[in-house]
Amino acid sequence: MSETLQTTDVAASDADLLAQTAIAVRAAGSALRERFGEVVRYQTREELMRALATNDDTALDILRPRLTRLRPDAGWVEDELDGGALPPGEWWVVDPAEGNVNHLHALPEWAVTATLVRENQPVLTAVHLPLTGETYTALTGAGAHLDGQPLHVSQTADLGLSIVATSQARPDEDEKVVRRVGSSITAMLFDALVVRTAVPATLHLLNVAASRIDAFWQFAGARADLLPGALLVTEAGGQISDAEGRPWTPQSESFLAAAPGVHAEAVATLSR
Repeated sequence: MSETLQTTDVAASDADLLAQTAIAVRAAGSALRERFGEVVRYQTREELMRALATNDDTALDILRPRLTRLRPDAGWVEDELDGGALPPGEWWVVDPAEGNVNHLHALPEWAVTATLVRENQPVLTAVHLPLTGETYTALTGAGAHLDGQPLHVSQTADLGLSIVATSQARPDEDEKVVRRVGSSITAMLFDALVVRTAVPATLHLLNVAASRIDAFWQFAGARADLLPGALLVTEAGGQISDAEGRPWTPQSESFLAAAPGVHAEAVATLSR
């Protein structure tokens, strides 16, 4: 078989796989939506962790068997908070309730994500927002889409006219990272038009891909936080790097996704 035919067959297979992945995240999202509405009360960290795990398990009971059937030989990342490189081969990187704390507090900013990583490169991703019914998808080389419509990052070329966003440091984060987050927000408050700070990271990255905001940055961060949005932004024409402008990998200590017209300015601001 020629190299051209082999490439075409792989692309067709991945496109079919993405369609099935989207169906799976929608099904998991429907299960979580049924649990949404009342604020879940907790008095201790242990009670909080149990509530978070219940949501995760609700979605994983749907996602794990469906995605495993689609790619039986792919590995499965057990902890959505893990970071760093993965072993060789294919891996499902899944966040069953991205923005889980928001869900528990009856806040609308949460999603279900599933990303297939091949040799440490995200190949396809599906992100479903159950409360709006939106599904964002991206396939390497085939673009990013919202419910089938192409996505494109903004054409903004002036950071001073830009809406930018970041996620706060996670609980129990290293003090150095927390202080770096704080200083970066201060710098952006001087240089950007509007600064948004909230979790989860994925929802900010969806907005970069859809040209609603112009840049997102984060220090530290997990694979499941960043890989779906990194692929969506890249396929929508955005630029990905670390905060110093170097190529980003899952091992990087920082992350920046931006419209090409403001990327260099964002790097300069974050490097001060």
